Amino acid sequence: MTKSVLVIEDNEDIRENTVEMLELAGYKTFMAENGNKGVELALKEKPSLIICDIMMPGLDGYGVLQLIRKDPQTEDIPLIFLTAIADRNELRKGMTIGHDDFIPKPFEERDLLNVVDARLKKAALLQNLYNPSSLNG
Repeated sequence: MTKSVLVIEDNEDIRENTVEMLELAGYKTFMAENGNKGVELALKEKPSLIICDIMMPGLDGYGVLQLIRKDPQTEDIPLIFLTAIADRNELRKGMTIGHDDFIPKPFEERDLLNVVDARLKKAALLQNLYNPSSLNG
């Protein structure tokens, strides 16, 4: 089964470049230009992983994370913050509310794909650990 990734990013160039990198690596992708549309898409499509910018107008990345974690349909989807924020306190804030990783901007394609791959593998491992019957299906 092809893994799917939702990219939530208000910068069109970064959003499209990120999606292109993921598609070339074989992932099915969805994209949203803001947090509200991103949450809607996450609930509709239930992607394997979400990559989300932190600083966006309207609903920011922290708000997206909180809404994703509150809904039983999306609470287990790994979420990676894409951020230009270098402040450790800001990054720690994301960790305390449950993001899985972060990728600093600007980033290299290799770094993006390594983090995505690692998070998807960890999610699959956790799913199999807590739901052994999923090994059979």
